[in-house]
Amino acid sequence: MNPLKAYEPGKLPTPSGPVPTSGVVTLRVRYNECDPMGVTHHGAYVTWLEMGRVELLRSAGVSYAELEQAGVFLVVVKLELSYKRPARYDDQIEVRTVVQRATRVKIEHGYEVWRASPELGSELCVVASSTIACVDGQGRVTALPEWMSGTH
Repeated sequence: MNPLKAYEPGKLPTPSGPVPTSGVVTLRVRYNECDPMGVTHHGAYVTWLEMGRVELLRSAGVSYAELEQAGVFLVVVKLELSYKRPARYDDQIEVRTVVQRATRVKIEHGYEVWRASPELGSELCVVASSTIACVDGQGRVTALPEWMSGTH
């Protein structure tokens, strides 16, 4: 048995169509994501980046819950954010997610978080990147499903 393939291939979900390499999620800054002055807390952006990754996967026709049920777990091993401008309560936000690179065991994403302002137009709030590794149920590194790794 290949130690980098601990999941059960027969149980592995497969995409319903082409696997996208980019996507956009639109949301509004919620009250609980802000400080008392209405400025978005830095930690909220991390959640939004995850939303971008999860929805990119979902647009391929696969949910993260299905991957977990098949024994495939994706963990953040590196995360970098560069804050450019603040987002504020009730702003409309666009999270743009791009797969920059995929290997046998990890995926690197790039992100831009934009704020739409009626007065100012669109403003870049955050530029970010993440590295996601694939692990099994015991936390050991394992191979990504082939359709996720770009090795097929």
